[in-house]
Amino acid sequence: MHRREFMSAVAAVAASTAAARVVAATPEHPASRAAKPLRILVLGGTRFLGVHITQLALDRGHTVTLFNRGKTHAELFPQVEHLHGDRDGQLDSLRGHKWDAVIDDSGYVPRHVRLSAELLAPNVSQYLFVSTISVYASLARPVTEDSPVGKIPDETVEKVSNETYGPLKALCEQAALAAMPGRATVLRPGLIVGPDDNTDRFTYWPARAARGGELLAPGTPRDPIQYIDARDLAAFALRSVENRIVGTFNVISPPGKFTMGELVDASIAAANEQVKPSPPPHAVWVTADFLEKQKVEAWSDMPVWIPEKGDEGGAEHTSAARAMHAGLSIRPIQQTVNDTLAWHLKRPKTEQDALKAGIAAQREQQVLSAWHDLKA
Repeated sequence: MHRREFMSAVAAVAASTAAARVVAATPEHPASRAAKPLRILVLGGTRFLGVHITQLALDRGHTVTLFNRGKTHAELFPQVEHLHGDRDGQLDSLRGHKWDAVIDDSGYVPRHVRLSAELLAPNVSQYLFVSTISVYASLARPVTEDSPVGKIPDETVEKVSNETYGPLKALCEQAALAAMPGRATVLRPGLIVGPDDNTDRFTYWPARAARGGELLAPGTPRDPIQYIDARDLAAFALRSVENRIVGTFNVISPPGKFTMGELVDASIAAANEQVKPSPPPHAVWVTADFLEKQKVEAWSDMPVWIPEKGDEGGAEHTSAARAMHAGLSIRPIQQTVNDTLAWHLKRPKTEQDALKAGIAAQREQQVLSAWHDLKA
């Protein structure tokens, strides 16, 4: 399963089912208060990124209203106003209200985004839509915000699939921009990681290191990776609405900032400090060609990692210059790994033992044995 396939599969689940238990991450230091408190509507707000956005907004002194179906983690944030409805046309609870900004992190279908954006346009100052770098028509080469986006022959399709996920998100962007010209912000994150992410894509690495022993590591330690900590994405979203920053931004770590080696090393360090497994984790780096022959898939079996070749050879070189210039801040990789492992270790044992991403333990040992035989 390639990156696009994995991203769309996760999106389909997020659009149609309830996620696993979510616990809001507690910042190490209280967030500074905003210079001007805002009234913010969050469309969603009770799962992963939405939780971090809502918590940070409250920490910064904003007044938050959540709009959702009331089915996913309805117990979260009892102190805020909850409006119930459905993005598929059941928006009456939004009528008659005014907000300074809307943060939409739950839009996957253009019609749904159009309905909410057009309804809210007369009564809000800014609409922020969380999209994805999967909108780009091709990731074979590095992209910027001006690169072409994918298109879909039938724009009325509403089923999220491998083929439609990116183009549908691009149409969602267009719907928001058309409803609020000059007042819309589009954020295109890459892989979103950190505490509360039950997709286990990034979580796999510190969780795997915590098991100890030989750890299958893909490619070379120098291979570049890109991602965004959900808390950094939330901070940039809040910065954008607090400062009326509009436009389109790739929100992701800059190209070359992080490598696969740094991720594996940080995972091993976190495991040794928090778990102290025996035997200690030890990385065995296996070439991309050998992994391909062994049918070990990048991104799904080896999460986060993509070889620099083929249809997605430029995926780990996505430009983040525009967002960095606008104030995006990226925390150290060790902090993200430490916090992710600490959160993972507090999950129910059933979740810890059944990760949704990463190569199965038995299969990993088979590949490592074959690698050692080759090198013997």
